[in-house]
Amino acid sequence: MPYMIVSKQINFDVGPTYVGDSKSDPALMAYLKADLKTHPGNNYACYQTALVPRVVLDMLEEKGWEVISSTGIGQTCVWTLRLK
Repeated sequence: MPYMIVSKQINFDVGPTYVGDSKSDPALMAYLKADLKTHPGNNYACYQTALVPRVVLDMLEEKGWEVISSTGIGQTCVWTLRLK
């Protein structure tokens, strides 16, 4: 069963929101208006979108994804979703 992790740091009122890694579905990432980026100091790329988490979660629900867990650590929040 496909799973997805969405994460956000610090401020939930603005982007970016992280929505996938380099192996994520490119069509779904395009739907979320996400770009694949590598940040300085990281040796991996991840998809990020300027959309706020609420909008991302609403868009994923429209595509058949459901939130199965959420957690917050410090100033970071993570949602785990699965395709229904």
